[in-house]
Amino acid sequence: MLYTIHFHDNPDADPDLRPRFMAQHLAFLTDNKKAIRAAGPLKEDDGQVKGGLWLVDVATVEQAWDLVKTDPFWTTGLRDKVEIKQWLQVFAEGQTLV
Repeated sequence: MLYTIHFHDNPDADPDLRPRFMAQHLAFLTDNKKAIRAAGPLKEDDGQVKGGLWLVDVATVEQAWDLVKTDPFWTTGLRDKVEIKQWLQVFAEGQTLV
């Protein structure tokens, strides 16, 4: 099943957390590339990164949470809020899929 994972950064987190742990975070994404189809930061209108978005392909929402909880960014306290939603892809590359 496909899930979107929307991360909101902790506004009280040390601003140096993201750059300090970025290499470990990217290595984590690479190590989990079978489940994490896409990932990237979400920017505010002012260009500041305040969160992120993943598209994951796992069997259960619990497996999606397991990925979240093992991401190096999670253990640093960078993340404040996480929203996980099942996603049904109905359109891709110019074609309907259903």
